[in-house]
Amino acid sequence: MKIGNLSADQLESFVKRIERLDQDKANLLSDIRDVYAEASANGFDKRTIREIIKLRKLDQQERDERQYQLDLYTRALGMAPELEDVA
Repeated sequence: MKIGNLSADQLESFVKRIERLDQDKANLLSDIRDVYAEASANGFDKRTIREIIKLRKLDQQERDERQYQLDLYTRALGMAPELEDVA
């Protein structure tokens, strides 16, 4: 069936593919939650693991820049000791 320039069969195919991928995504998210729960049951902190995963997605330069910014901001807020001037 055609609706204007659109094919109903093609549209239905796209919708079904998206629905299937959504179900796959839901299954993967459930599997990820299970792994986090297992890690937590073994004494690991889930928030820290999440942060490590975010950092591992970055290249070394991006990680260094992020660490530099964090150090700078925490020092500015008095949350970390000032670096000593090396003369």
